[in-house]
Amino acid sequence: MQKIRLICVGKLKEKFYLAAAAEYEKRLRPLCDFAVIELPEERLPDDPSPAEIRRALSLEADAIRAKIPKGSAVIALCIEGQSCSSEGLALDLSALALTGQSAVTFLIGGSFGLDESLKRQADRRISMSPMTFPHHLARIMLLEQLYRAYQIQRGSKYHK
Repeated sequence: MQKIRLICVGKLKEKFYLAAAAEYEKRLRPLCDFAVIELPEERLPDDPSPAEIRRALSLEADAIRAKIPKGSAVIALCIEGQSCSSEGLALDLSALALTGQSAVTFLIGGSFGLDESLKRQADRRISMSPMTFPHHLARIMLLEQLYRAYQIQRGSKYHK
């Protein structure tokens, strides 16, 4: 069974996000060894300077790196990443499993995204869309796409 880890900066607070995340996590657990790791977002002033943002991202990157399982493939979600269809994600996960890569870690940054060094370190960078989404919504979208990817692999009617 493939191990999927989702490392997220920021904690879900809104009830509708919590309910959606719980539903997709419940659906994913029979399909993969799944876990979410939430890390705190660095506190910044209301109008942070670019230097303050870089420092916060660097600290968050250190915390993220400490949680990435050794030997895991790392996929960063960022706007600069490549577009990925649902079928493409399903194929990517299958290909990783076939090559013996049983652990995959997805990264979602906080309000200011991910540190550039993490993006460079990632094995792959994917973008959900050229549009900007709140990082909490991106988490729900990724959970749904992971569930959809496993359903595509199974030939389920869910994807249709």
